[in-house]
Amino acid sequence: MTTADITSADATHAPVPAAALPPAPSGGGPGARLAAAWRTVRRSRRLSAGLALIALFLLTAAVGPFLATDPQGFGTDLSQPPSGAHWLGTTQTGQDVFDQLMVSTRTSLLIGFAAALAATAISVVIGIGGGFLGGWSDEALSLLSNVFLVIPGLPLVIVISSYTKGGSLLATIGVIAVTSWAASARVLRAQTLSLRTRDYVLAARLYGERRWRIVLVEILPNEAAIIVSQFIFAVIFAILTQAGLAFLGLQNPSDLTWGNMLYFAQNADALSGGAWWWFVPPGLCIAVFGAAMSLVSFGLDEVLDPRLRVYRPARRGRAGRQRTAPRRTAPQQQAARRQEADR
Repeated sequence: MTTADITSADATHAPVPAAALPPAPSGGGPGARLAAAWRTVRRSRRLSAGLALIALFLLTAAVGPFLATDPQGFGTDLSQPPSGAHWLGTTQTGQDVFDQLMVSTRTSLLIGFAAALAATAISVVIGIGGGFLGGWSDEALSLLSNVFLVIPGLPLVIVISSYTKGGSLLATIGVIAVTSWAASARVLRAQTLSLRTRDYVLAARLYGERRWRIVLVEILPNEAAIIVSQFIFAVIFAILTQAGLAFLGLQNPSDLTWGNMLYFAQNADALSGGAWWWFVPPGLCIAVFGAAMSLVSFGLDEVLDPRLRVYRPARRGRAGRQRTAPRRTAPQQQAARRQEADR
């Protein structure tokens, strides 16, 4: 790094005169931060819709099991369609489908978020750590990631799950987390290799900053959007994987999940018997929750990346007048400046 580069880096981090700084916002309390967060959410309809659906699922997972009477209890109403007594009908053994769905929502979301959190943590440590350290550490961690990438994911999950059949939820979370981190680690490693050669990282090294502080302050915040996106899709992958394993009979049948509900419905020939109220609710929950997480991911990209923002025309009042002037794009602003200059 030359002397000119160090001088430019120092000039970049030099203090700005107070006169050149914008005025500080008057309200910097929690209320102002919540208002700013709410304005950010309202910028994207996809983000608003996705967060609303996820909040509904989380509320169901938190309150639903307390509203369920006895999801495992047998009854005399066998294979009954939805009614006032049983909102989502009953199974062939008289179990209430609505009660099972409430309890299954909590278990499925717990598995999804816990497995995604563990997989994301592994990918961050291996991807960012190997990419930043370089040398033999990077080679060893990269080799480990490549080994997990070349092994087919679904057969690996099935083989590991066959040894933990009937195990606890912790075993299921561990199996999914161990088999779903490699692809994310490769993406983070590639991004870290690009970031570690930036000027501000080199300047931090010249100033004698410690490695852990460079990673936490200089590199990790610049990869936050990628990490959040990978976490969102890891949640979807974990829920789908658990549902697939349960449908194949590789999960503990005593644990109520969306996948186990589909497993019991398939064994009881609910599809051929016309008992749609048994298999449609858990399948619909999986589809809607996956769509909600995808909407959140697309909405965050739309909010954080100015190139993806959609500028909608201003609303009109009752008298047909626009409340605010329509926002001009950059080419329109340049054309207007040329016309004013010609005048």
